[in-house]
Amino acid sequence: ISVIHQELALAEDLTVAENVFLSELPATLNWVELGRRASDLISDLGFSIKPRAIVADLPIAQKQVVEIAKALSHRSSVVVFDEPTAVLSAQDADRLMEIISKLKGQGAGVVYISHRLDEVLKIADRITVLKDGESVTTVNASDVSVDDIIELMVGRKLSAIFGEPVPKTTGAVALSVKNLTRGNAVRDISFDLRRGEILGIGGLVGAGRTELVRLLFGADRSDSGTIELNGSPVRIRTPREAVRNKIGLVPESRKDQGVVLDMPIKWNVTMPRLAPVTNALGFIRRKRELDAVNALGDQVRLKAASVDHPVSSLSGGNQQKVVLAKWLHAGGEILIFDEPTRGVDVGAKTEIYNQIRALAADGRAIIVISSEHLELFGLCDRILVMRNGAIAGELDSNQFTETNILNLAMLDRGVS
Repeated sequence: ISVIHQELALAEDLTVAENVFLSELPATLNWVELGRRASDLISDLGFSIKPRAIVADLPIAQKQVVEIAKALSHRSSVVVFDEPTAVLSAQDADRLMEIISKLKGQGAGVVYISHRLDEVLKIADRITVLKDGESVTTVNASDVSVDDIIELMVGRKLSAIFGEPVPKTTGAVALSVKNLTRGNAVRDISFDLRRGEILGIGGLVGAGRTELVRLLFGADRSDSGTIELNGSPVRIRTPREAVRNKIGLVPESRKDQGVVLDMPIKWNVTMPRLAPVTNALGFIRRKRELDAVNALGDQVRLKAASVDHPVSSLSGGNQQKVVLAKWLHAGGEILIFDEPTRGVDVGAKTEIYNQIRALAADGRAIIVISSEHLELFGLCDRILVMRNGAIAGELDSNQFTETNILNLAMLDRGVS
């Protein structure tokens, strides 16, 4: 039995080949052969990753591929996939579906856990729906639709997953980016973002979406280009400077970059801005801290037994709400969400969508990166599509289709 875990379980300081065959290392001393076998296995998955690359240097999508290759190397008779496509693009996810079909054809039993219900319907023979730790029902995949599964899970139809539209008014330009460049990762990017607007950024994994917002947040340094906030030029060279300028980033990997898992929820929420909960000498006023965190928890609908508990005790959706509460406490006016619902169940997705819409209605400027096209279509006012580090095109709401996004993301074609 092999398990491909939702949270990656890799030895990041080792190479790709060493991770894939970790259980064989004491008996395997032929490093050339080890690299060849790893390369063949990853190639069979439809990907190209150097076997001698250090895992820590890989983007998260490639780390997931290594995790899958490691599990498949055992040639197990039962393989459990837990959210395997959460960090993969639609095209890479399709390749994984082909691999799973091949495993089934070879006689392997597959348990496939996913919040992407279209994938479940595509790959599964039978579907068991769980809710609150209990089995709701088991049905034949051929007998149900996505809408049916959602209704079993949360009691709402697909049409309601993005919540009710919130009245809002688009205001002045909050963020203006001109010719922002960093090597080949981000090439000559220019766009404006207005208050009250939700701007989507689409494209394939590796197109430069995350690299772009890391520049906006000061996590990386740009080679050239300018950033203006509310009409005034600013230099953002560190995340500290971004926070001072009221920019918040909900990162793609919340457990590595969004929260400190072993620390209490309340410390995570107040960490980026201690001034409101400290006295003149800099000591934390415990009651003020508790009141502030509880109020923010209510605002984001956080489900936690106590804010004194560590963030690691929460579900993925509630961990994401802690990250959001952190930036609300910091006074974020420009909020960037990088894959905001990765590894989050359908019910929590709806709550996060409602929060994002409410923030935009409150006048905040929002950027949403997502590999799920329906998520972009359901949330955004317009979408920038990136390819090879540059903006390949822009879609208005009346142009939101899978075909238009893929034409821009993969091909030199216009929109229809």
